[in-house]
Amino acid sequence: EIPWEAIRYLIADANYGGRVTEHPDNRLLRSYCNDFFCPAALQPKFMLSSLPTYYIPEEGTLQSYRSYVRDLPMTEPPEAFGQHVNAEISSALEECQVLLSTLVGMSGASGGGGAGGSIADKVMQVCESLTTSLPDEVDYDDIRERTADQGASATIVVLMQEIERYNKLLRQVRDSIKQLQRGLQGFVVISEEQEQVMHSLFGGTVPQSWLKCYPSMKPLSTWTTDLTERIDQLNQWGLFGAPKVFWLGGFTFPTGFLTALLQTSARKNMISVDTLSFEYLVQGHDESAIANAPKEGSYIRSMILDGAKWDTNGGCLSEPEPMMLYAPMPIVHFKPVAKKKATMEGLYQCPLYLYPVRTGTRERPSFMIWVELKSGAVDGSFWVKRGTALLLATA
Repeated sequence: EIPWEAIRYLIADANYGGRVTEHPDNRLLRSYCNDFFCPAALQPKFMLSSLPTYYIPEEGTLQSYRSYVRDLPMTEPPEAFGQHVNAEISSALEECQVLLSTLVGMSGASGGGGAGGSIADKVMQVCESLTTSLPDEVDYDDIRERTADQGASATIVVLMQEIERYNKLLRQVRDSIKQLQRGLQGFVVISEEQEQVMHSLFGGTVPQSWLKCYPSMKPLSTWTTDLTERIDQLNQWGLFGAPKVFWLGGFTFPTGFLTALLQTSARKNMISVDTLSFEYLVQGHDESAIANAPKEGSYIRSMILDGAKWDTNGGCLSEPEPMMLYAPMPIVHFKPVAKKKATMEGLYQCPLYLYPVRTGTRERPSFMIWVELKSGAVDGSFWVKRGTALLLATA
């Protein structure tokens, strides 16, 4: 008898899996091993994917194996790995973005003296536009007084911390713009950091020094609009009370807000926060249909599904439409409940990421939590191979 379980463990967790440090990647490796190393693999022409091209050839001569390899396509379609056809589109878009960014960088760096003047003029215009479009700082002292009676609340602590971070970012951006304008006018020497800011503004991108508060891949114009919406959420919360539905992507540290929800529930029910976890109850898309905030936890909006779409009628994950790389996720109720023994039958542990760069950076990981969603007519490993994930932002 073949010890399939031991073989799968040796490959997915010891030999190869031991070199895979990221849990989502290791989970994908285990899914492939479960599909390929099984009793059915001993049957004639065991299919390795949904495509008829990929199968285990029957025992034959060396020439028959050569013929089989020769007939394999030169480039593998996404279906060969259990992925959706949209994966090929995503890959092509990323390659195109890298190429265009490189070309823009080369053209910006090759300008001579005449071009330097035009660069300075354009950057000055961008600085003036940013100065008028940037939102005002949140009134920290006013909101602290308004929420003084809730000072011990974990969510209010998160609110005040978020206000401090965003105010610091706004001050930094304004100071950076002011110093750059003075440098372009010849009043001060432009430092190396200010030169990097200048080239970023000329190229329509966000300077790296402005991204320390929260990561973003948005172009400058969209980033400014997004920043305004983030400040608006904090102002609405601080001045008029907690909203019925929260925009989780509007926080600099979304995990801090989720932890605060667990702490609030733990204090309310006088239990240890370690005994709580989230239950994820999917609501509808219409925010106006929600009358009041939930008694426990919070409603979360504006999450995006990557690699799947949500079937509203079936209440589960389903195949995305061709050419539709992202799909909106309905409002989800993050409800604190007592931890219970996990039963993953019919469920998919969907990773929630801060933004599309799933690896994040060494200082700021992109992965946050696992969100349990109904997998529909297929098991969870199907969506693992699809790379299905939730995002708080598409850029």
